[in-house]
Amino acid sequence: MNKKFKKLNSLIINCKKCPRLINFSKKISKVKRKKNINERYWGKPVTGFGDLNAKLMIIGLAPAAHGGTRTGRAFTGDKSGDFLFRSLLNAKISNLSKSIHINDGLKLKKTYVTNILKCVPPNDKPHNSEINNCANYFGDELSNLKNLKVIVTLGKVAFDNCIKLYKKSYLINKKFTFKHGAQYLLPDGKILIPSYHPSPRNVNTKIITPIMINKLFKKAKKIAKF
Repeated sequence: MNKKFKKLNSLIINCKKCPRLINFSKKISKVKRKKNINERYWGKPVTGFGDLNAKLMIIGLAPAAHGGTRTGRAFTGDKSGDFLFRSLLNAKISNLSKSIHINDGLKLKKTYVTNILKCVPPNDKPHNSEINNCANYFGDELSNLKNLKVIVTLGKVAFDNCIKLYKKSYLINKKFTFKHGAQYLLPDGKILIPSYHPSPRNVNTKIITPIMINKLFKKAKKIAKF
């Protein structure tokens, strides 16, 4: 890991900007879920991970209460991650079909995975101030990935806040509408592709299906040229 990401990840892990989220993460880590009662929870802000030469970035909303908040890695140890990584294996982006724990040997090809929010919010509903507190971390992740070509946002909140970040640096007049599989050219030349979030609710109601997300990631990989 390079110096910039080491410094950034240290800042994220030690962040105390949002007391509500810090306290909620600590509470989850003490109460725990029955099936994970004997595990030690991470219980701190969760950094992004992956290939630092990434051409593709995948952005979710926040670490899951008993996923990333437990394991210390985004989309790891929860059903959303299981669905996501089956698709990434299908697209030959991941070497594994599941992201189980931080030492499971998972490797990503030219891809970096992160969340807009680095801590789990109660009821998956962050306050705007909390998202704003994390915005600089997301911005630094973007700027540190020098080879980035394509951004895939999982869910509308990630999509909206990605656009919001770009509006801070660029004058943007055109309207960006959340639509699964759409393709938008950003001011810096990157391509933005929104996707429905692979949450259990969206998967169970077939708002998003394996066919839909497999097609999307194959397209993203083709555009990013890797």
